[in-house]
Amino acid sequence: MFNLPKLPYAYDALEPFIDAKTMEIHHTKHHQTYVDKLNKALEKYPKLQKNSAEDLIKNLEVIPEDIRTAVRNHGGGHVNHSFFWQILKKGIEPKGEILKAINKKFKGIDTFKEQFKDAATTLFGSGWAWLVLNSKGELEIVKTPNQDSPITHNMIPILGIDVWEHAYYLRYQNRRPEYVDAFFNVINWEKVNEHFLNAKK
Repeated sequence: MFNLPKLPYAYDALEPFIDAKTMEIHHTKHHQTYVDKLNKALEKYPKLQKNSAEDLIKNLEVIPEDIRTAVRNHGGGHVNHSFFWQILKKGIEPKGEILKAINKKFKGIDTFKEQFKDAATTLFGSGWAWLVLNSKGELEIVKTPNQDSPITHNMIPILGIDVWEHAYYLRYQNRRPEYVDAFFNVINWEKVNEHFLNAKK
């Protein structure tokens, strides 16, 4: 069964861009709920419990219909958040192969940020904006609603931002664009580069 992963930093490590209270609630309440409800959904399917959460949401069509929506929502929430925590860190500048690839695809890091921010701020309701490696092996900016994951659509996430209100409301209220601007200050580009290199293999 699945467990809540520990954060690799303190809740206040991303201040002032993302506040400690938001991080604590986001991690211990929201992410924990996804884990608990995913485990609950899988209780009567012991064979499925042996799969990784990534495998579950990658193959939703084989999940029993009575728990498919729960696995999609809560399995996706668990996978997305486990990914999200790992790509957050202050003071890391874009570098490595991912920077070269972004410069080639988007004609510069500033243009990439503009397009990524546009995706994050124009997503209606709750969901995520992503930089992915698509099925053609190319970088692409995409949006997913709710807790849907790019993995379900045969894409590999490289970078993602949670734009559910619980991710930013205590500090930014309805000012999602300000939250997205702040997010650019806490991207762990070393981890993002690692994701990119692994995806290219």
